[in-house]
Amino acid sequence: MTNSTEIVSFVLTMYINIGKFKHLYFILAMLLYISVIFANTCLIVVIYVDRNLHEPMYLFLCCLFVNEIWGSTSLLPCLMVHILSDTHEISAFYCFIQIFNIHSYAAIEFGTLTIMAYDRYVCICKPLHYNVLMTIGKVQIGILVIWMISFLEVGVLLSFTIRLKFCGTVIQKISCDNHLVVELSCSPDRTMSYLHDVVFGLLFTVAVPLSYISYTYVRIFAVCLKASKQTKMKAFDTCLPHLFSLMSFVFAGFYNLISQRFDMTFVPHELRVILTMYGPIVQPLLNPMIYGLKLSKIRHAFNVVFKLKQ
Repeated sequence: MTNSTEIVSFVLTMYINIGKFKHLYFILAMLLYISVIFANTCLIVVIYVDRNLHEPMYLFLCCLFVNEIWGSTSLLPCLMVHILSDTHEISAFYCFIQIFNIHSYAAIEFGTLTIMAYDRYVCICKPLHYNVLMTIGKVQIGILVIWMISFLEVGVLLSFTIRLKFCGTVIQKISCDNHLVVELSCSPDRTMSYLHDVVFGLLFTVAVPLSYISYTYVRIFAVCLKASKQTKMKAFDTCLPHLFSLMSFVFAGFYNLISQRFDMTFVPHELRVILTMYGPIVQPLLNPMIYGLKLSKIRHAFNVVFKLKQ
């Protein structure tokens, strides 16, 4: 279809031809989705019920777990439909909805991890000011601002994309992606889409938060070098899950940016599919495991709330 302004659907071409195994893969994807929902919901309930966890760090974690459900829901239901499908078509309307959901998930995730880094910085580097700088009210405002800015930013990005005229329908991915959809456009005015993608997508959403997180951890490590062994261990226990989660998410985001802009055919197709799904599928399952297993207060609260130990 060329020179068309009436594109009603796109075709996702990265799905593997799994033939008679498609029902098995559908069941595996469904079990994965159920696991993500169950794990994150359990930890949200634990943090909500146990008043001892009504502290800034755990409220940020609660926000993170809510976002994991949002992120996995943006991809997995659609993925299950396409596993059973032979055409892998997605309507233009749902494609734009999926772009909004996945991109806002990524923005919220990075924003939450950034403000969690600030929380750890204040806790370790300015402990005497912690209760003043990190009140529950400020935490709630911070979470609200992150979600509002993320939705607004992605909404503006999508408003540029929707107005474009499209000459192609083939998306080389298992889900809709704004950059790849813009590449299908034959409009002469797609400069704003690229500009927003670079300025807001790369600069404000990635470069600035990552630079600030790096700064906070430089300060944290500098304080830890002069601290007692007990303080070092406490800092290590609270910062390690955050660092692991951050590195996992940065890896997923970095691969996504690279795969959009460069030829990745030298990577085996199956591996490319797995790496493409990493962000909105593996990350939502990984975070509950990281924080649920590593943080002793959450483990203890989980046992109390669900009465696993008397």
